[in-house]
Amino acid sequence: MTSLSDLPIRDDLRGQEPYGAPQKPVRIALNVNENTHPVPEIVVAHITAAVEHALRTVNRYPDREFTTLREHLAAYLGGGIEPAQVWAANGSNEIIHQLLQAFGGPGRSVLGFPPTYSMHSIIAGSTGTRWVTAERDEAFRLSPETAVAAVQRLDPDIVFLCTPNNPTGTPVGLDTIEAVYAATRGIVIVDEAYAEFLPDGEPSALTLLPGRERLVVSRTMSKAFAFAGARLGYLAADPALIDALRLVRLPYHLSAITQAAAVAALQHAPLMLETVEAIRTQRDRLVVELATLGYLPYESGANFVLFGGVDDPQATFEYLLARDILIRDVGIPGHLRVTAGTPEETSEFLEVLGRLKQ
Repeated sequence: MTSLSDLPIRDDLRGQEPYGAPQKPVRIALNVNENTHPVPEIVVAHITAAVEHALRTVNRYPDREFTTLREHLAAYLGGGIEPAQVWAANGSNEIIHQLLQAFGGPGRSVLGFPPTYSMHSIIAGSTGTRWVTAERDEAFRLSPETAVAAVQRLDPDIVFLCTPNNPTGTPVGLDTIEAVYAATRGIVIVDEAYAEFLPDGEPSALTLLPGRERLVVSRTMSKAFAFAGARLGYLAADPALIDALRLVRLPYHLSAITQAAAVAALQHAPLMLETVEAIRTQRDRLVVELATLGYLPYESGANFVLFGGVDDPQATFEYLLARDILIRDVGIPGHLRVTAGTPEETSEFLEVLGRLKQ
């Protein structure tokens, strides 16, 4: 049988492993930062009707500019964001891929600050963009001084800033984002996939967009909207930057079905986001109770908690998995990450983990 190594694959892809969090049939899945609350029935009914309506003309190509969806996304973001400043794709990973296709590529580099979202480096590799890294400050923070020093030393074409950062949950202050933008000649991508879980009133990098044509703020409907299976990511930026993405996007990249489902969900935004406060409560509960169990959890602005003090992460992972609970080993020695689930899921996770400590 032919193997991958027998094929004339690109040299830079040889020996690599495909991305993929473990997908196992468990009762409690707390490993990929999904919203574990189901979509409300009234929203399911509206989405079903919207998709049914879209199917009646599915013999035609969808709106290439997804005009209605952009209008609804702009209205959701508020703050004066116009539809012309909004772009969308099949998940924020495709957003990132399009950005690196347009502004990265061979001979260009992208700077990240690990530990951070693993797809940033993977997408860099898939687009032929050189991935360069710099260290964070203590407790995974990122100060303006540290970030600017890295930009000045490495002179990247693109900078990734993830806030709240995955997998650590730590936010990046607007002062750091402003300082990085001022220090670099290239594109600054602020990944705000978990922005809705930040404390109320916490400013978004969206407020920095005016006058900064090289700044991009990406978002997703996968997390707070409980819409991971629908695959809808989006960004806000200067309209000229979005013109660059039109050069690399595939024709009709957003299906009529995806557009219809996302618009229907956005029309119920307040209801869809009602679970956010409940998730914050369980996240903060995890921080408190993990510390009580003797672990070292980090304060988080996302819907998950990274905790250290784990003597054997792989053994702890397997112990929980054997009891039908799946969390995430993110590759940081002595650490694991757990998603904040429903109260019942959180209670069972803590109870089972507590038994391991006895």
